[in-house]
Amino acid sequence: MIITPNTEDALRAAVHNNAAWCAAVCPGGVFTAGSWTSPRRTPPYYPDAVTLTREVSAAALTAGIDTRSPGCSVKDSFAVLDLAPVGFELLFEAQWIHRPAAAAASAPASASSLSWSRIESAQDLDRWEAAWDGEESAGLFHPALLTPEIAFLAGRSAEGRIVAGAVANEAAGVVGVSNVFTQDGLADEEAWSGALAEIASLWPAHAVVGYEAGEDLATALRHGFTPLGPLRVWLHTA
Repeated sequence: MIITPNTEDALRAAVHNNAAWCAAVCPGGVFTAGSWTSPRRTPPYYPDAVTLTREVSAAALTAGIDTRSPGCSVKDSFAVLDLAPVGFELLFEAQWIHRPAAAAASAPASASSLSWSRIESAQDLDRWEAAWDGEESAGLFHPALLTPEIAFLAGRSAEGRIVAGAVANEAAGVVGVSNVFTQDGLADEEAWSGALAEIASLWPAHAVVGYEAGEDLATALRHGFTPLGPLRVWLHTA
């Protein structure tokens, strides 16, 4: 794709927004001009480092993280690093995505069988995480995340069960969407439509960003997102 100044601004906003979300889930991390790093191992699914610029070096990045413990990972936000020489292997690649605020106003209304709302209590947060995980809450999402800048969005069935959801976080002038899920054979479209409608209600003037790959990326593109550029996630294996 052609990188324009507007694309670059949107890309950097998406990167910084995602780093802010990682920092919220993983307290104790450190921001520098080039990266966010956690000196101790992060919870499952969350990186130990996120690059914020293209210029950060592999040596500087790995100096601030614990590569001795299993599971250490790095999010190479601009897909420019080669971390193989320092003991990492490529885990997956994805695309940053962007949806302008105006897309919410032009999106066609879609009927939904779910009732959507924002999680407000620690007890409901446990229920949300159990639905997201498919088994039970492990305390990954702690109650301190229930802030004005972070919204756990739940789609409930007629019986009141959480069967779809997503996370939205406001940072860097945009809203990040992540952890989109459905249960009980519901189509992914249900989660994306409902979550994006809730985000538009909470932050009507904000663009929405995130990253996806594979079929999830295709679903996001159908909902008004466009790709901004690639990222890579590396896993330490040495």
